[in-house]
Amino acid sequence: MTDDDQQAGGAAPAALIVTLDYARVALDELNDWYDTEHIPQRLALPGFVRAERWMTNDDQPVSIVLYELESLGVLTGEHYRGVTGANLSPWSQRILGRCDRSRFEADLTLHLARPGVESAEGLLLVGMNVEPDAEEEFNRWYEEEHVPSLFAVPGVLSARRYRAAAGAQKHLAMYHLAAPDVQASPAWAKAINTPWASRVRPRTRDRVRFVGRRYHRASQ
Repeated sequence: MTDDDQQAGGAAPAALIVTLDYARVALDELNDWYDTEHIPQRLALPGFVRAERWMTNDDQPVSIVLYELESLGVLTGEHYRGVTGANLSPWSQRILGRCDRSRFEADLTLHLARPGVESAEGLLLVGMNVEPDAEEEFNRWYEEEHVPSLFAVPGVLSARRYRAAAGAQKHLAMYHLAAPDVQASPAWAKAINTPWASRVRPRTRDRVRFVGRRYHRASQ
């Protein structure tokens, strides 16, 4: 791993990550809402750095949005409060009222990236909790073996670890991939199946896992 690998594709120090199960919303309307109102409105707020949207790469009707933030304090500031909660637009109220949503407010704790991460077409988002007496070893395994090993897999463009201050899962990892199927490759399987992983993984709980493909708006 070179210094360029570690410095490329700079990530903001905090994030709001939202998964939205839109089974009860027409996909065309969901896309219009995100593209023309919701994401532009958020990106116009001070402290919102950038946004990425992904769609699950299977039969789950789930949309994933990563909002990168200057800090988690952005989410308690007056500008954000002015467009959320009771101040949501009627369109946002209608969409969100029909969706099941998971929301994570998280600080970035580890980031490895290569040049070209902006061209990633696949994403893996993983979240979990850990038994309290196993958390110290879990953190060492994740940062010393697990994330670096996955970052070395061909097709992995970035690896990020987040610690959630709010959300059902405390530990989050996000991998930007050249294509969604990178996480199903033999090299990936080899990287995740180690003696240390076999010892630590049974101590995790409440796991969620989403494989995504980058959202591209269909041409009109």
